Amino acid sequence: MVPSKIFFTNGVGRHKDYLQSFELALRDAGIQPYNLVNVSSIFPPGCKKISKDEGTKILHHGEVVFCVMARNATNEPNRLIAASIGLAMPADESQYGYLSEHHPHGETEEKAGEYAEDLAASMLANTLGIEFDANQSWDEREHVYKMSGKIVKTTNITQSAEGHKDGIWTSVVAVAVLVP
Repeated sequence: MVPSKIFFTNGVGRHKDYLQSFELALRDAGIQPYNLVNVSSIFPPGCKKISKDEGTKILHHGEVVFCVMARNATNEPNRLIAASIGLAMPADESQYGYLSEHHPHGETEEKAGEYAEDLAASMLANTLGIEFDANQSWDEREHVYKMSGKIVKTTNITQSAEGHKDGIWTSVVAVAVLVP
């Protein structure tokens, strides 16, 4: 089975119980009624990005659904957490791309998203034989990647949150959902 479509979503949940906070994050992301199976980070060749609304109309409650998920949780008051999925798509749609997961503590949503995007782009660049200096900033490497003509698009979806002030569990998720 090679998925033909993919959609991205994110969410946050808070509850006194860890598992319930995760469930609420999935609910916020709109993917709680599926049996989610985590897979590694390949963006399938020819896969089409669709909206979450389009994707959830195709899926059925209880269906086994493959996804790439980044998740994080804390019960530490005011602790900054994030979950991010990066995407790098090759210019040649017959080749596969990369998805990456990043789940840091103490990083802003923007910083976590840029890191996940950079990670996916670096993995794809390496696979495609694009030479780059890993010590350069993301902005410099992004320019090199896109100028090569081999990487057409990079993006990310990220969810961040601060731990609840009263110490209840806070969970965040960022998910790439693969649709058959």
